[in-house]
Amino acid sequence: MESGIEQRFRGYLPVVVDVETAGFDARSDALLEIAAVVVEMDGQGRLHPTEPVSCHVQPFEGANLDPKALEFNGIDPWHPFRQALPEREALQTIFKPVRQAVKRAGCKRAILVGHNAFFDLGFINAAVERAKLKRNPFHPFSTFDTVSLAGLAYGQTVLARAVEAAGIEWDGKAAHSALYDAVKTAELFCAIVNRWQGLVELEESAGAEPGC
Repeated sequence: MESGIEQRFRGYLPVVVDVETAGFDARSDALLEIAAVVVEMDGQGRLHPTEPVSCHVQPFEGANLDPKALEFNGIDPWHPFRQALPEREALQTIFKPVRQAVKRAGCKRAILVGHNAFFDLGFINAAVERAKLKRNPFHPFSTFDTVSLAGLAYGQTVLARAVEAAGIEWDGKAAHSALYDAVKTAELFCAIVNRWQGLVELEESAGAEPGC
C-alpha cells in the first residue's frame, strides 16, 4: 500500500542500518552485529522510525578479529549467550522485513541510511558476496549519510552530539551496539528530513520559493 514515501526519495525506501565489526576492512574483518530500522511516512508527510530488527553475527571462517575494535565495542564474538547467526542467515533475517517494507511502500528498492554510511554498506555488500546472496534489497552504492545531513542541519558530525543537538535523548552507556545506534540514527534522520519539510511548508505558506 503506497503512502507517499515512494515518491519522496525517487522510489527508494530509506532503511537505517548500523553494523558492529571487528575492524575497518569489510573484506577481511568480521561482521559481528547488524541492525536495521525501516522508515515510514505518515499522512502529513512526516517520517517516523518503525520497530528495529537486529541480530548477532558469527565471524566468517578466517575472519580477522582486531583486539582494539573488540575493546572499543565491547563485543565478545565467542560469548555463549550471543546466539549469533552465520552471515547468510543473519542477512536473510535482516533482508526479509526490508523487502516486505519496500513492497508495502510501493518502492522499487531500499536505500541505506547510516552514520558514515559507506562503512555500513561496505560490510553489508562484502557479507552478501561471501554468502552468495542474489537478492540484496539495498541500492549497491547510493546512500543517505547522516554525518553530512547532521553537519548541515546542526553543525555536528559525531553521532552522539548530532543526536543531542536534535533534541533526542542519548545514552552513552548504550552506544556502540548496532541496535541502539541504528535506532538513534533513524531518529536523527527523521528529525532532519522533517525539519526540512517543515521549513519548505513554512516558505510555501508565506508565498516564497523553497530555498530562497
